[in-house]
Amino acid sequence: MADSRDAADVYWVEPRRRAILPIDGFHLSRSLRKVIVADRFRVTADRAFERIIALCAQAADDRPETWINAAIEQAFVRLHALGLAHSVECWDGDALVGGLYGLAMGRAFFGESMVSRAPNASKVAIATLVARLKAGSFTLLDCQFMTDHLASLGAVEIDRSRYMALLGDALSATGSSAGAASSASVEAASAAAGAGDFFALEGLAGAGAAPSGKLTVQLLAQTS
Repeated sequence: MADSRDAADVYWVEPRRRAILPIDGFHLSRSLRKVIVADRFRVTADRAFERIIALCAQAADDRPETWINAAIEQAFVRLHALGLAHSVECWDGDALVGGLYGLAMGRAFFGESMVSRAPNASKVAIATLVARLKAGSFTLLDCQFMTDHLASLGAVEIDRSRYMALLGDALSATGSSAGAASSASVEAASAAAGAGDFFALEGLAGAGAAPSGKLTVQLLAQTS
C-alpha cells in the first residue's frame, strides 16, 4: 500500500485479522438478485484492466484519498500482462461505471480494490467475481480488510493461523508457475499445476456467448 496517490513509497501490510469472503457463502439479497438477473449492467472480465485500476485510484466524495500510487498501478499493469492480475468491469452502455481488480495465484484470488460510479455496480462486480471463482475451482477470496460493505455480502474475519492454512492450501496448486517469465509460460504452468481457471465462466456460458446474470445467480445459489 501507499499513504497517498502521490506517495513515492510502498509498504506491506499484514492485518492481524484477515477478511475473506467464503466462495460458498456469498449473501445474495433479493434486490441484488433482481439487478443481476435483469442484466442491469454489462459485465466483462479483463476488457479494461488499466481503466479499472485508474478508476480505483481516483479520489471520490466517499474516498477522498487513495492508497494506489503510480508504483502499485504500474506493477499491477505488468502482472496483468503476465496473466496474473485480472479485472471485472461493469458497464452502463459505453460508460465504465464500476468494477474491481486483483491477483490470482493457484486457487486464491486476492482482491485489491473495487469501485462504483453507479448504484449497485460494485456489488454486481463482486457477485460476478464470486461466481467466476466458483466456476474456476478457486478456494480462497482474500478481501484483506473488513468493511461494512463486504460484511453485508458475506465476508468474515479470521485469525492469522486460519488464514495461513487456507492460503497454503490454495497456493499448493501454483507449483513453479510463480517464476515463469512470460504470459504463455505462466498460463501453461498454472494449468499443469491445477490452478484456478479465471475464465471457466465463459466455458459454462457456451461458445461465443457472454456469461449472463442468470448464470451468475445460478452459480451463487449452488453450495458445495
